[in-house]
Amino acid sequence: MLARTLPEEKAMQHRKQIILSLGLLVALTLSTGCGEKIQPGTSHNGEARTIKAPVAVARVTQQPFLYEAVATVTAQTASTISSKLMGTVKVVHVNEGDRVKTGDLLVTLDQRQVSAQLDQTQAAVKEARRTEASAESARESARATAQLATSTYQRYVRLLKEHSVSQQEFEEVEARHREAQAALNQTKAMLAAAQFRVQQAEAAVASATVSKKDALVRAPYDGKIVAKMVDQGDLASPGTPFVTIEKEGLFCADLVLPERHIQSVDLGLQVEVVIPALQDVHLTGTIGRIVPAADERSRSFMIKVQLPEDPRIRSGMFARVLIPVGSAGMLLLPQLAIKAEGQLDGVFIIDEEQFARFRLVRLGKQFGDSVEILSGLTSGERYVVVPPLELRNGDKVEVTS
Repeated sequence: MLARTLPEEKAMQHRKQIILSLGLLVALTLSTGCGEKIQPGTSHNGEARTIKAPVAVARVTQQPFLYEAVATVTAQTASTISSKLMGTVKVVHVNEGDRVKTGDLLVTLDQRQVSAQLDQTQAAVKEARRTEASAESARESARATAQLATSTYQRYVRLLKEHSVSQQEFEEVEARHREAQAALNQTKAMLAAAQFRVQQAEAAVASATVSKKDALVRAPYDGKIVAKMVDQGDLASPGTPFVTIEKEGLFCADLVLPERHIQSVDLGLQVEVVIPALQDVHLTGTIGRIVPAADERSRSFMIKVQLPEDPRIRSGMFARVLIPVGSAGMLLLPQLAIKAEGQLDGVFIIDEEQFARFRLVRLGKQFGDSVEILSGLTSGERYVVVPPLELRNGDKVEVTS
């Protein structure tokens, strides 16, 4: 068995040596076929071309440092209309998305109960007024009796001084005088009580009248219905929400700002607001409210940014608010100077010999028509402002204005 294995191993080693020799031969052939070494990104197809292009010098400039806060669009004025009384929902006159005017009917409650209550209070007013009239008549009668008793008493006082009446007769007249005065005072108190009951009954009528009006729920201002919480047949009680209405055209962006940046903002400060749902529309908002107390858990402040009127804005939209909280030196280049190569970005720099060299750069934030360069380019280097389409790496550049 060993005698058969050794020849096979020798044959395999021989074949490996042959393959290695062929590989070296191919490598030598390829190396001799290449005339010279070409640097990456450099083209030597004859003499370099000369391309005219505008050139500028990269400079670091001071730009405001922006804190990007996540915000939610809300209506500046929004109200949840609720029930003031208990009753069955008879009709709901609006749906989500409906526009309403001040005074428009939103919900109608069953008025039978409040109507019965109003009738009851009106009857109570009539009864109280009859009692008041009876008490007033009793007072007038007691007043006449008291006047007669007073005049009789005064006459008997004079007769007693003249010794024309006995002491007993005088005391009897005096007692009747006191009884008449007491009766008059009692009727006066009864009349006052009757008048108070009339006032109570009239107040109950006013309350029942208001309750009857409250059965017809109306819009407090012009706006749009954004939520409906009841349907026909539902039983409503005081506090039951019916609908939510928002005043149109007036929106704000609510955001949370960390406490380390609170000293950088103030009322009236204008900030940039970006709403991605509106094709990244950029709006200029104004800080209209800063909640003075920070949240003790997140150590942040609630801020409301007033937005300009825009019919496309809806409450609940996602927004980004760019708040300036300082400044920093940034290397900014025009967006037109950036050339994309696949998924990479680069710029054409100009060396000392006026040759264009394509260099990859890493981009940062965008500021209008300019973009921040994070790496790949340093201040003082020259670059092509608007690279022509025919410009290639290694071309000579003739500077134009």
